[in-house]
Amino acid sequence: MSSKKHASTAPPSFASGSTIGILGGGQLARMLCMVAQRMGYRTLVWTGGQEAPAAAICDEFLDEPFDSLAALERFISLADVATVEFENIPAAALDAVEQSLPLRPNARAIRICANREAEKSFLRSQGIPCAPFWIISSAEELAAAMQELHGPGVLKTSAFGYDGKGQRKLDGSEDPIRIWHEFSAPRAILEGFICFERELSIMIARSANGDVRCFDPVENLHRHHILDLTIAPAQISDDLLDCMKEIATRIAVAFDYVGIMGVEFFLDPVNGIIVNEMAPRPHNSGHHTIDACYTSQFEQQLRAVCGLPLGSTKLLSPCVMLNLLGDMWPAENQQPDWQELLADGACCLHLYGKKRAVQRRKMGHATFLGEDALARVTSVKNQLLTKGQTL
Repeated sequence: MSSKKHASTAPPSFASGSTIGILGGGQLARMLCMVAQRMGYRTLVWTGGQEAPAAAICDEFLDEPFDSLAALERFISLADVATVEFENIPAAALDAVEQSLPLRPNARAIRICANREAEKSFLRSQGIPCAPFWIISSAEELAAAMQELHGPGVLKTSAFGYDGKGQRKLDGSEDPIRIWHEFSAPRAILEGFICFERELSIMIARSANGDVRCFDPVENLHRHHILDLTIAPAQISDDLLDCMKEIATRIAVAFDYVGIMGVEFFLDPVNGIIVNEMAPRPHNSGHHTIDACYTSQFEQQLRAVCGLPLGSTKLLSPCVMLNLLGDMWPAENQQPDWQELLADGACCLHLYGKKRAVQRRKMGHATFLGEDALARVTSVKNQLLTKGQTL
């Protein structure tokens, strides 16, 4: 397999006309492709064999699984630089791409963020505050951890968990043998339950030369364990804001990170700011930046990946981002009535081009701009849910 690694020690940069290879073809890849097209870049999307909304936008796509050697060869031959739109990429594919192309962010950062056990162990090794946790691989280890925790916790699969998947809350009185048998996972972590006051997140971008830019922290509200609303900016003290930026920067530097990353936090009234998890890619809670910031998280990703100067992260307007889930669709193949949403004078609608509106599937988002955005978004959300599918 041929290698296109850059011979110079200086980080390579890629001008307009270069091809950005994207591992994954979902809505995050779709929105990156839109920015790339505007800025004169070509995009190559490797779908992994999954439904790919980005396929309608990119210049070329490989609709093959990530273990396809033919697709790997073609991806490497066509792309100049590579990135990811989700973290659950097989390690073999990540390593093979990284051996032949600049992969931004690097495979190590992606692998760690994709595995809860590795992620929590990384945070602990860096002295970054996170929930207390125990690594579990048997019913006996779960029993010992539950006894040590002596209270409520959350059992989570080590891998392939997002939007509340692969989790089970425990109050501490359960039978560990039965729980472990029902959980049916080879490895897991048991986390102490955090009675948080707020859920917050921050998007951070780091360039190949070490330049760091942080977007304003935001507050996140969830529905059915899936992000519902993002409120920007978060109403927190300057001390908390600085703490979030400092922690996110420490994480990025420790990873030697290049690209955009989301870091989620809990605000614990007792212990202060603690990290919940990281996403080595654009994040749902950063979608508001498309309409409300000088530079969107997707343009910032492109700038970092291609070795361009990072853009301003200044927030131009307070805003609220509303996730549009499948339960807002009247039927699987029937669009909602967007009249009230579009009648709002300062709302931007983004649909992802997905074919089927499964009830809790992310179908799009809408960003409401202005000081009164939360009141306006609540009215529209209630109307969409009333006319949507019955849960």
